[in-house]
Amino acid sequence: MTHSVLRVSAHGLTFPVLAWGEVGAPRGTALLLHGYMDAAANWDLVAPALAAAGFRVLAPDLRGYGDGPRTPPGSYYHFPDYLRDIEALHRALAPDARLLLVGHSMGGVVSTLYAGTFPEAVARLVLIEGLGPPDNPKGVSVPRMRAFVETTRRAMAPETPMTEEHALRRLRVHHARISNELLLSRFQNLARQVGPDAYLWKSDPLHKTRSPTPFSAEAFREFAAAYPGPVLFVGGGEAGYHPPDENERLAAFADVRRVDVEGAGHMVHWTAPEALVTAILAF
Repeated sequence: MTHSVLRVSAHGLTFPVLAWGEVGAPRGTALLLHGYMDAAANWDLVAPALAAAGFRVLAPDLRGYGDGPRTPPGSYYHFPDYLRDIEALHRALAPDARLLLVGHSMGGVVSTLYAGTFPEAVARLVLIEGLGPPDNPKGVSVPRMRAFVETTRRAMAPETPMTEEHALRRLRVHHARISNELLLSRFQNLARQVGPDAYLWKSDPLHKTRSPTPFSAEAFREFAAAYPGPVLFVGGGEAGYHPPDENERLAAFADVRRVDVEGAGHMVHWTAPEALVTAILAF
């Protein structure tokens, strides 16, 4: 099933949103939020199956990722920005829909913030390896702030193109368990060609800098507790990412169930799309 590309203006930026299925689909609207250093196009192994099952599926590129807009010069990326963007996209594309909201990794954190802030807007919440990074102990705020200033300064340097081989080697560092064929197909959605065998990542280099705001597991649990609806957590098995306080974070949700796809690893929507779709449709 092919997709269309919708373009939505919000907060002075224009967001591309990939869309599968028809407006008014019988099972409602599913909004898929990608994770850190990923892109909407990499939902291509999941979204068509959800659309074929009766959903209208929307997948935006979050600001600074994929083909999404970069934040204006001199500004930065903060989680409240993502939340405002998602609220604006929801109002523009499906104002009357209570969403099936699906978030992977960082997108799971954004989804939890959205569901907790606007619980009336979310019918069901699916988190794919999306409970957030490790908690931050006291005493990290000052060094993080310094690291923020120093790393953002370095990020302003011109980007250096990579060969395809070099780019794939860098991807393989973080995705060693993924086949070369699959990794190449994902790379094609994550990089843009700027010359003969010369590529740049589509993501803004600012995303690789040190955020000045430490992640708070306590705050995450507050947003989780504020959402009363049903939640599905999909884990990637032993090879997935598990914060030490994973059970405490899950317990903050009022109505949660769990499915583990053993062997899938962190990128479940890449490595086990059929099992993921089956779990979401059963949910």
